[in-house]
Amino acid sequence: MIIEKIESPKDVKKLTNDELNILVKEARTALLEKISRHGGHNGPNLGVVELTVAMHYVFQSPVDKFVFDVSHQTYIHKMLTGRKEAFLDAAHYDDVSGYTNPKESEHDLFTIGHTSTSLSLANGVAKARDLKKETSNVVAVIGDGSLSGGLAYEGLNNIVEQGTNTIVIVNDNDQSIAENYGGIYKNLRTLRETNGEAADNFFKALGFDYYYLEDGNDLEALISVLKQVKDKEHPVLLHIHTMKGKGFKFAEENHEKFHAGGPFSLETGEYLQATNPLTYNKVTTDFLMEKMKNDPTIVTVNAGTPMLIFNQAEREEVGQQFVDVGIAEEHAATMATGLAKNGAKPVWAVFSTFMQRTYDQISHDLALNNQAATILVYGASVNGMNDESHLGIFDIPFLSHIPNLVYLAPTNKEEYLAMLDWSIDQTNHPVAIRVPVGPLKETGIPDETDYENLNKNQVTQTGSGVALIGVGNFYSLAEEVAENLEKKHQIKATIINPKFISELDTDLLDSLETNHQLVVTMEDGIISGGYGQTVASYLGNTHLKVQNYGLDKAFHDRYKATELLAENGVTVENICSQILNVSRETNLSM
Repeated sequence: MIIEKIESPKDVKKLTNDELNILVKEARTALLEKISRHGGHNGPNLGVVELTVAMHYVFQSPVDKFVFDVSHQTYIHKMLTGRKEAFLDAAHYDDVSGYTNPKESEHDLFTIGHTSTSLSLANGVAKARDLKKETSNVVAVIGDGSLSGGLAYEGLNNIVEQGTNTIVIVNDNDQSIAENYGGIYKNLRTLRETNGEAADNFFKALGFDYYYLEDGNDLEALISVLKQVKDKEHPVLLHIHTMKGKGFKFAEENHEKFHAGGPFSLETGEYLQATNPLTYNKVTTDFLMEKMKNDPTIVTVNAGTPMLIFNQAEREEVGQQFVDVGIAEEHAATMATGLAKNGAKPVWAVFSTFMQRTYDQISHDLALNNQAATILVYGASVNGMNDESHLGIFDIPFLSHIPNLVYLAPTNKEEYLAMLDWSIDQTNHPVAIRVPVGPLKETGIPDETDYENLNKNQVTQTGSGVALIGVGNFYSLAEEVAENLEKKHQIKATIINPKFISELDTDLLDSLETNHQLVVTMEDGIISGGYGQTVASYLGNTHLKVQNYGLDKAFHDRYKATELLAENGVTVENICSQILNVSRETNLSM
């Protein structure tokens, strides 16, 4: 096999045209074999096999700098830059991440997992090159879906202003994760339909030297056009039309299904992992669809990940009451503000990791104007996505310190739906809800909490000596600790469910001073700046000792959740041990 002989891009440059085409076939086969067994980003990588081979044939990486937007389409790039074993040998599948990572290779310039960043990064790299009087090419690869993010336009604008060599490759497969919407996509369609000849050309209007290639999966044509744009002394935009999922029938036919996922059958195209029909996602979908039928002012907003909330058929059913703004979380947050201001009831569903892109919009636009939008925060957990570029564990410090915003942490289905129902209909504050992560938990008991009575938390077990506060996903951990303490050490702890985590229930905390000596907080996120430290700060001038449990402030990468929790002392055994240590050291009566 040719691919087995590729140790670096230098080896790609030695190949004949016939050998390059064989390499493309072998790389696509290796890619399909791995992702079908291991999971990963399917369509994005299948669609750029030819482009990646052509780039490494024409350019000289790492002297020429490649910046890949999102970088979820770099599996072939990794194969050609010394990491082929991670795709050819199942024993090494986990040796590399699903994104570019400078720790792995000098050919990876940045760790990137979020969208629309490549152009600004490339602009900075090119500016530094110019200041150093160097002459290398800077190449940014961005998908059409990523052009929906505002940062992409800021990058395009300043690349043109810079005026020197930056080659922007727009990989246009007419698809984001789901369908594309918006004015830029109408122009891209027009350019495709006219073979790049339309007078109405957004990129030319900005000032780019524009090139178009209709068959972006034609290796020879790609090599030819890349040679044309290489070493240009001004900004170039190469617009190529590719097929997402190319080479795998099922991925070509269903782009959304095969954007990314777990292991699947190469024969049937079906994912192998069984799905539980009872999930918080399904509960959310069913609740919203029913509530939207009865209230036409409710609108669900999403930024490029619509399957999080509605599948394709459900999106058609709800019609105009669903808005996918593309991969543009900042716009989603501010649009929700406008919707709320003019009498609509917006519900914005967003992954915690992508919500990080919107701090100013949530703070300045939504919260400062105190508009009653609902934010559903998904994947906020150590058990969420575990790549360092996609962590969802920073949300509590992020949201809980924004004035006016109410952040809620449900522990079960009944609490969650009661919070969601209240949040949609209330008109006093923006509300965020930390959607539980993990198996659906049902109590069968309706939650009758009056959420208008803000910041009042629930004591679910009354004890003495030690009070256990379990936030959201970690409420069950607090219950386990309490059970262990009572069964093994005859200590009956107080258990608190802090449904409100953006403010403290100070009356409840004050009451603990009477017959408690220790308060223990547990939260499924980082400790630094989190809920537990806020509790500790409030209780700092009292006799109460406080222990905080959660994660350290770090970009943890591809971890196993149980191992990471154990490293941070977040286990029943360790928490109980530390509680008992305090008891012995201070002669506390518990």
